[in-house]
Amino acid sequence: MTKKKHTIKDIAKLAGVSKGTVDRVLHKRGKVSKLAFEKVDKVLKEIEYLPNPIARNLKNNRSYRICVLIPDAEIDSYWIPAHQGICDAEKEFKPFRILVEKYIYHPKEKNTFIERSKEAMLSNPDVLLMAPLFQEESLLILKQCKEKKIRVALFNNYITTNNSEIFIGQDLGQSGKIAAGLIDKMIEARTKVVIFHINKEPHMQLKEDGFKSYYQGKKRDSQLLETQTFTTENHIQFENDVSSFLKNNLEIGAIFVTNSKAHELVKVLEKHKHQAIVVGYDLLKENVGYLKDGKIDFLIHQKPGRQAYLGIGYFAEFFLFGKKLPSKKLLPIDIISAENVDYIKD
Repeated sequence: MTKKKHTIKDIAKLAGVSKGTVDRVLHKRGKVSKLAFEKVDKVLKEIEYLPNPIARNLKNNRSYRICVLIPDAEIDSYWIPAHQGICDAEKEFKPFRILVEKYIYHPKEKNTFIERSKEAMLSNPDVLLMAPLFQEESLLILKQCKEKKIRVALFNNYITTNNSEIFIGQDLGQSGKIAAGLIDKMIEARTKVVIFHINKEPHMQLKEDGFKSYYQGKKRDSQLLETQTFTTENHIQFENDVSSFLKNNLEIGAIFVTNSKAHELVKVLEKHKHQAIVVGYDLLKENVGYLKDGKIDFLIHQKPGRQAYLGIGYFAEFFLFGKKLPSKKLLPIDIISAENVDYIKD
């Protein structure tokens, strides 16, 4: 049987007090005598009263603004799912006056990151959700948010701070360790393994550290592990640099690419007919194609869409229902192969 929905008038009648008294008790405002409070509280417990925070929010005409500082997906397609996650969350929570605004910056240009962050801050949001690609600049923004009492959530990239922002993403060190474990199961002893940073960002170092920690635990020969850094700002130069490295290191048996650019490496490997095990990140169309062709062995799925959606969703539930915000939400580290890639939904 469905329980009766008690109105303030019903509660006042049961408690023998005025509607105004019940309203003050429910919303914790104004003065109420101890006797009146006890009467109302007793009735609330008897009828198992539950407040409707959404209705209260709508009645008070209160809206909340979440600004999202995010890289341009047209420049780096890795961010396409993140933009979709934001759109999904915006549609879901807009009826409850959760307003979402995107501030898009160039993923390789610090000045656009700074400019867009200033614009977001000037709009005085309740929350700033951001993917902090530029560490020093991000730390400055976090400091400003703290001064202005703007809540902050970080996603995708973790940076160490002393502030109270929340983080949504993966344990990057552990993902690197998992990548090393995958490679180790496919190679023979004393095979040369190379860590490839393409367009290196600070968070990639965490993946490298995790990768190396796996081999340190196995007490393998450190000379068989090597790290190389390349940039794709000039694609011809990138191809020349990688080609030169491969020609001088024909014994390479496995390569770990620390971001979504594994497909850039595979193009060069194909050109030189260099056979190597490749483990990388992210379900970009190009990566998935090479995965199905057997040119990439495994991809680690970082779920950028889920990260962005949860960043908005957690704060929406905090504002609407008073739910506690997590200090850190680490998503599962999914290993994607050619056999299961078509069954991945987010």
